[in-house]
Amino acid sequence: MSPENQPTRTRSRRVDAERNRAAILAAARRLFDERGAEVALDEVAKSAQVANATLYRHFATRADLLVAVYAEEVVELDELSQRLLGRTDPAQALTDWLRAFVHHVATKRDLALAIPDEPDSDRGTRFNEWHSTMRTAAERLLTRAQESRAVRPEVAVTDLLALASSIALAGRTPAGVDAMLDLIRDGYRS
Repeated sequence: MSPENQPTRTRSRRVDAERNRAAILAAARRLFDERGAEVALDEVAKSAQVANATLYRHFATRADLLVAVYAEEVVELDELSQRLLGRTDPAQALTDWLRAFVHHVATKRDLALAIPDEPDSDRGTRFNEWHSTMRTAAERLLTRAQESRAVRPEVAVTDLLALASSIALAGRTPAGVDAMLDLIRDGYRS
């Protein structure tokens, strides 16, 4: 093989590997949402249309896959908060993010709890990082809403997140969640 063909093959392999990884994550996310975190990894591989060996090459253990799926969810919440900063109504942007956060806690709690807390794992560190990311995401929206005087200045991000988490754990219908978020919004508005 000539040297000039080598980089193209390597790039092609990297593209394939990234495509396989994305397919595995998408399949795992869908299956975990539908049936819980105990879905057999063979089913994840089959759904992603990759060989079991390919799945294990990307995610050596179930815990590695759980962490990757959950981390993806946290990144999406962070990205959502950044997109919402562009909204003209800062209070509504905050409420929209809180709604997404409530949905996250309500639907991803079992996934987070399925991540093993083994002696050699860094579960605690990861959880602290994820919580910090979500707190920062909420804080940037809260600060903007407070600066626009749409939200009372004494409202603390930790209080908002605690209230939103409580709503998520209450197991309400989507309409019930909206009603409870409206109550919170009425409480934090100026």
